[in-house]
Amino acid sequence: MPFWAGAGVDAQRGGFHERLQLDGTPDRACPRRTRVQARQIYVYAHAAALGWYPEGTAVALHALEFMLAKCRAPDGAPGYVHRLAADNSVLDPLRDTYDHAFVLLALAWLARASGDAQVRALIDEVLAFMDERLSASDGTLLEGCLPLFDQKPPPEPRRQNPHMHAYESMLALQETIAHPLAPARAQALRNLLEANFLDQRTGTIGEYFTDDWRRWPDARGELAEPGHHAEWSWLLRRHQRLCGVEAEPLADHLLKVARRAADPATGFIADEVDRTGAIRKASRRCWPQTELAKALLAAAEAGSPRAADQAADVLRGIEAHYLAGPFPGGWIDQFDACGRRLADTVPASTFYHLFGAIAEADRVLEPI
Repeated sequence: MPFWAGAGVDAQRGGFHERLQLDGTPDRACPRRTRVQARQIYVYAHAAALGWYPEGTAVALHALEFMLAKCRAPDGAPGYVHRLAADNSVLDPLRDTYDHAFVLLALAWLARASGDAQVRALIDEVLAFMDERLSASDGTLLEGCLPLFDQKPPPEPRRQNPHMHAYESMLALQETIAHPLAPARAQALRNLLEANFLDQRTGTIGEYFTDDWRRWPDARGELAEPGHHAEWSWLLRRHQRLCGVEAEPLADHLLKVARRAADPATGFIADEVDRTGAIRKASRRCWPQTELAKALLAAAEAGSPRAADQAADVLRGIEAHYLAGPFPGGWIDQFDACGRRLADTVPASTFYHLFGAIAEADRVLEPI
C-alpha cells in the first residue's frame, strides 16, 4: 500500500501511473486508462474502510479529483472517457462500459470510506448515464458509446465481461452503502449469466457474442477463460451472502470448470481454454490465480470440505511466484507454461486482483 501510494502516483501530472518498469520507475510515456485510475481508487478506499491503511481515503480522494478533472466529461458530454494520452489529453473519447463498472466500484467503496455525500451523488450520476447510454433494450449492456448521440462505435463482439463487473459493482453498492437499486440490478445481471453467457451444452461461459447473443463466428466464439469462471463463481456466492438469495449450485460447477485448467504441477490455471477444455493459451497471468483463490474461499465459507486448504495453497503459490519480484511491493504479471517470466512491465491494474484476494482471505480464513 505505501509503495503504490508513492511510486505508483504521478506527482507531476496527477493520478496513478498505468504501469511501472521492472526497476520500479514509472512508464511515463504510457497512455492511461480510466479503469486503472478507478481500480486504484477502489484499492485505497477499501483498504481504508478495513482499517488496513487509514491514509487510503486521502489517497483515493486525491485520485478521484484527478479522474473527475481529466476523465469525466472533458469534451462536455456525460460519462468518463476511455483513455488519456501521456499529457492527460483525451486519447480515446469512447465511454466504455467496462470502465464505468469500475468507476462504480471505486465510488462505492470511497463513499463507505469517506462518508462524502458528493461521492454518493456521483454514483447516481453514473447509474443514470449507464441506463441512458450504455444499456440495450433487452436489458444487456452495450460495449460503450461515443460522446454524441448520433455517433456509434464500430461494430464489435458483445462480451460477458462488462456485465460481470457491473454485477460486481452492484454487489459492492449493496455491501458498502446499501444502495436501494443494487439488489434488483444485481439479480438482473446475475440472470443474464444463464440466459445469455452460459452455454448449456458445454457448461462453459463464453466471452464473445453477436448482437443476438449467439457465439461470435470466428475462433473468439470458442474461447473460455478459466479466470472468469472462477470470478463468476465467487460473485454468485457473494450475491448469496450479501442479498440472502438461495444457494448457488452453479457456483460449484463454475469453480470445477476453472480448476480443470489447472496445471497439475503448480495448481495455477491457464489463461485460455476452448469450450472442450483444451488449453488454447498455456501462459498464466496473475489475475486468474487471485480469482481462483477467491472462488475457493467462497466455497470454503459455504462449507465445502478442503476448499480453505486449497485456497491457502493457491495464495502461497501467488506469494512464492508472482510476488517474488521484480521489486518489493511489485509483481510479475505473467509466466509462460514453463514458469518463465513473460511480463516486461508491472501493470497497476493487477493490484485490484491481488488486494481482493488478500481481503477475502483475511475475511474468510481466520474464522474457519
